[in-house]
Amino acid sequence: MVAAVAAGAFAAAAAGQTLQNTSSNEAQSGAVDTSTDVTPLANTHDASAAMGMGGDAPVSAPQLLQVREPADENSSASAEAQKINRSAELTDARLAAEAEARRQAAIEAARPKVVQPAEGTFTSGFGARWGTTHYGIDLANSIGTPIVSAVDGTVIEAGPASGFGQWVKVQRDDGIVTVYGHVSSFSVSEGERVKAGDEIALMGNEGQSTGPHLHFEVWTSDGGEKIDPLPWLAEHGVHIS
Repeated sequence: MVAAVAAGAFAAAAAGQTLQNTSSNEAQSGAVDTSTDVTPLANTHDASAAMGMGGDAPVSAPQLLQVREPADENSSASAEAQKINRSAELTDARLAAEAEARRQAAIEAARPKVVQPAEGTFTSGFGARWGTTHYGIDLANSIGTPIVSAVDGTVIEAGPASGFGQWVKVQRDDGIVTVYGHVSSFSVSEGERVKAGDEIALMGNEGQSTGPHLHFEVWTSDGGEKIDPLPWLAEHGVHIS
């Protein structure tokens, strides 16, 4: 009986000790500083063990972020600057070309479209002469005096011509034909475009001529009516006397 009592006392003492130890552990657990989220390494170990992970939890290596080299940034900035400069150069070139085009257009607009065909003395006009009809005007000067196209147009003939020795014919876009006769030589060819004032021949004394001069005619079309050059020239601002 004494032995049974002693055994019961021993069991009660063990149970009390167990409760005391549990309370002590809970008190210690509640005393942990909660001001930080960092878990002490020892507790981490205990938590890992409790979760069945076993052993110390592996510590992950810090992640390295790639840093762009300053040289790369400089290279990118330099390329962008080159693009901007190239764009500015192209803009300047375009503006300069447009300005030049406007200048040329202004020059072209101001350029006379009908001019006197040669320098010289007016010696004969359009109409009856020596029992026949003289279909043009004559401007006398020395052999080799430059003859220019009186109009903008296309050369439709340059070469020998009956009665004129040699001639040049220039047709305007509106169909008007100008004729230059008795030339000593010519410097244009059929199909060539010329402008008023461009040299086309030299004055001569070829064909049926009484002296070096330019015989100048105006036709309404190639092979059409021959009209008096003086009033036609005057209508276009060219006065010969």
